[in-house]
Amino acid sequence: MREVAGLPHLRVRALAEVGSTNVLAMEAARAGDPGGLWILGGRQVEGRGRRARPWVSEPGNLYASYLVLDPASGDRLAQLPLVAALALSEAVDEMCGTYALAKLKWPNDLLVDGAKISGILLEATSLPNGSRAVVMGFGLNLVHHPDLADYRAADLAGLGYQVDVGQAFAALAGSLERRLVSWNGEAGGDRLMADWQARATGLGKAIRVRFDSGETHGIFEGLDEIGRLRLRLEDGTLTSVSAGDVFFGNGS
Repeated sequence: MREVAGLPHLRVRALAEVGSTNVLAMEAARAGDPGGLWILGGRQVEGRGRRARPWVSEPGNLYASYLVLDPASGDRLAQLPLVAALALSEAVDEMCGTYALAKLKWPNDLLVDGAKISGILLEATSLPNGSRAVVMGFGLNLVHHPDLADYRAADLAGLGYQVDVGQAFAALAGSLERRLVSWNGEAGGDRLMADWQARATGLGKAIRVRFDSGETHGIFEGLDEIGRLRLRLEDGTLTSVSAGDVFFGNGS
């Protein structure tokens, strides 16, 4: 266990190989960890994304999960994926020396020139003492990327940015800390929505949203008050979408 420079209240458990950093972080929560814990893996052998999709996790990329207890209550928990995505996009700018390099696709994908460079998975559970444990898992393509069926993917090295795991993790840990503090401050939710939408891609354009049971399409009109996707349907109805995979136009 070691401390993060400049963030002494955070702790990091770094392992050369893990099954899943999210699983280890959740196990720590169930074992009584007070939160503020990062699990950092050099390689994941059981990495996964949304809906239990496998995620390629070979050495060289960033694989990290952060455990936090009771980060918010009620509907505000729905905003955490936006917090995570915004924090990672800001960390990418810090590590690469860029400005708004990565655009955001709802709810938490980072795209560079339309190609996905990251994976973010949030999981939560209730603990016996009544607390709610939330694990925020991050995967960032630093030196290689997977071949995905539905999306183009890229990595920072291939885009011309040489970043090692240590630099990437330090940037992410600091960025997430700042974003969580801001989010929990006065008007934090409004600031989050504004900042997320400033980096969003596809606003005002036609999108498709795919669900397990089918799909719908319409015009992406931003976020509602709790972070759900606002979709203007063909009949003019405005609806909010809580979960689904977003595709732009006729492609990914």
